[in-house]
Amino acid sequence: MPNTPLSRADFEKALRAKRRYYHIHHPYHKAMYGGQCTPEQIRGWVANRYYYQISIPRKDAAIMANCPDASVRRQWLQRVLDHDGHGEDEGGIEAWLALAESVGLSREEVIDQRHVLPGVRFAVDAYIAFARRASWQEAACSSLTELFAPEIHQSRLDSWPAHYPWIESGGYAYFRKRLAEARRDVEHGLSITLDSFVTAQEQARALEILQFKLDILWSMLDALAMAYVHQTPPYHTVTEEQVYHRGLDQ
Repeated sequence: MPNTPLSRADFEKALRAKRRYYHIHHPYHKAMYGGQCTPEQIRGWVANRYYYQISIPRKDAAIMANCPDASVRRQWLQRVLDHDGHGEDEGGIEAWLALAESVGLSREEVIDQRHVLPGVRFAVDAYIAFARRASWQEAACSSLTELFAPEIHQSRLDSWPAHYPWIESGGYAYFRKRLAEARRDVEHGLSITLDSFVTAQEQARALEILQFKLDILWSMLDALAMAYVHQTPPYHTVTEEQVYHRGLDQ
């Protein structure tokens, strides 16, 4: 392990270089913005991604709970409000439910999580567990996949209307909403990471944390590919029923 830390500029460059592992390069995502997905595959992604969406404010609340700096908490709080809503803004979770309805899913079947695959659930739960037990700086660093998020939202806005005319246009509000929010969040999360991880060992740890988050997102799509592309959902060799659990609290 090198003992000489990277300069601030080179450290940021190393973080941004992790883009090559972002899930925009996963075959499932490439098929989505390439117009190659079936309606079932689109719906499967939307229904499963909902579990991630509702977990984001819990992750952000965990970061705030571990952070003693009121100024950081005040700024980080906006992320929770963006998803949960406030005032007249219904929030990103409600916008995701609108997307679900626009692709032909009912609110009930998305909210009750009947379609959430075990692999997706376990990956997202691992992310929440990490945010709760890690230092707030490490958990903030794990959010830096948002460095690459505007590109993926824009790719959907650019390609989906042409490839999937059956999707109602109102469902795209979530992606438009997140374009500006993600860019704003990046500045804050990146500054925290660049300020907090300054030694060579700390910088290596930050890069490991970012890779962990990239692994989470990639693993979610691996689970979706097994179920919706290769037609091998959980327990397919013993039953056609959805026997996997929907959470221990349900």
